[in-house]
Amino acid sequence: MKLYTYYRSQASFRVRIALNLKGLAHDDTFLHLEKGDQFKAEYQALNPQMVVPTLIDDDVKLFQSLAILEYLDEKYPEPPLLPKDAAARAWARGFALINIADSHPLIVPRVREYLEHELKIDEPTRMAWCRHWHIQALTALETHLKSNETGRFCHGDQVTIADICLASQAAGAKFFNVDTAPFPNVVRIATACQEIDAFARAHPLKQPGAPASV
Repeated sequence: MKLYTYYRSQASFRVRIALNLKGLAHDDTFLHLEKGDQFKAEYQALNPQMVVPTLIDDDVKLFQSLAILEYLDEKYPEPPLLPKDAAARAWARGFALINIADSHPLIVPRVREYLEHELKIDEPTRMAWCRHWHIQALTALETHLKSNETGRFCHGDQVTIADICLASQAAGAKFFNVDTAPFPNVVRIATACQEIDAFARAHPLKQPGAPASV
């Protein structure tokens, strides 16, 4: 497998976690999105949207992290990333989408660059924008965790796609200096996830090109 990734990308982080959990070897190509590596012609030919991640598995070219996660779970079913029960699977997917579909898309580099260069919004206001959407997502995640069958992880004591996306949201929040103290369940589960090698090795700060800290 070949993965095109970026150290700070939440979407890439999600896919790295899944690959590690399933014990799948992958050759990583690291693109620096803030330097424009994604706009090079050779990468645009692979991913016309010019975003990461892109995963190549034999002759299959995959894009968008949720589609990649579900592909990996179907082709390489152990360990499973979704609960067996239909209602629990729907809950885990819905929880994951708070990160994948609602929060993360609003703070990606292309959005921040549009705010800066096209709308001429200054950096403090752009940072306030990013923190706002992170807090909205964390608030929703925390509320769901209070009412769900939460155990060590988001749904019981087994890692699911919900935990992968919670870890992604928590890591992203640190890059924007979001105070996570009001979200104790999120913090507790994110900490439990980082105690697992598959999560720890995938963490943004463990990737080539990452700073020593945020």
